[in-house]
Amino acid sequence: MITAMHALLYAEDSEAARDFLRDVVGWPHIDAGGGWLIFKSGPSEVAIHPAADTGSHHEISLMCDDLDATIAELEAKGATFTGGIGEQQWGRTTYLQVPGAGAILLYEPKHPPAHSL
Repeated sequence: MITAMHALLYAEDSEAARDFLRDVVGWPHIDAGGGWLIFKSGPSEVAIHPAADTGSHHEISLMCDDLDATIAELEAKGATFTGGIGEQQWGRTTYLQVPGAGAILLYEPKHPPAHSL
């Protein structure tokens, strides 16, 4: 049986991206060895891999229940956002800057999230 999803975020500066997810976003993590952190992100995981390994990049989105409150909480910890707040048919959006890894879409869905099933 499949029990979870493991997502990969490729970063030019893997250490900075891992530090950000640990210290600013505040995700719990395990050390898989040698400082290779794997983060608990709700019903999934996010691991940071160097972009030089494959050259591949994939889109990843983070979800929240209240976009305004989440932005305020993360900005208080030093996070930055770009693109302002957008209104999409499926949710309210912004882009969270992850040091060394670029921007990740952060959104408050207008639909019931599948992870609530």
